Amino acid sequence: MPDEGSYEGASAPWPAELRLFKEEGRLEIDFSDGYRCSLPAEYLRVESPSAEVQGHGPNQKKIVSGRRHVKIEAVEPVGHYAIRIVFDDRHDTGIYSWAYLRELGDTHAERWAAYQAALLYRGLSRDA
Repeated sequence: MPDEGSYEGASAPWPAELRLFKEEGRLEIDFSDGYRCSLPAEYLRVESPSAEVQGHGPNQKKIVSGRRHVKIEAVEPVGHYAIRIVFDDRHDTGIYSWAYLRELGDTHAERWAAYQAALLYRGLSRDA
């Protein structure tokens, strides 16, 4: 039985609608519980759940720089539980589960601040 607040249980909120705004570079998601989030392409790219970004274990996450202008080329369904996002920088290996997308929406401000701090600390830029 999932913990309260988990997005993996049978009663977890599911995406009711996904809207891709290619030119604006964002994905908007409405969940079945009324929650809505708008996730920028750059944020989705630098938080990709792929091993290329997250690594293969704890504390192996890579900081991806130079993605300020990345766009989403396509969004493809993966079963009934996730989507695969194809970015115009050819990254396409991340499988974004509904739970992970909800988590990205819920934690956007904190994750974005941590990402910007990590760039600054490493002397990296959002620009290429």
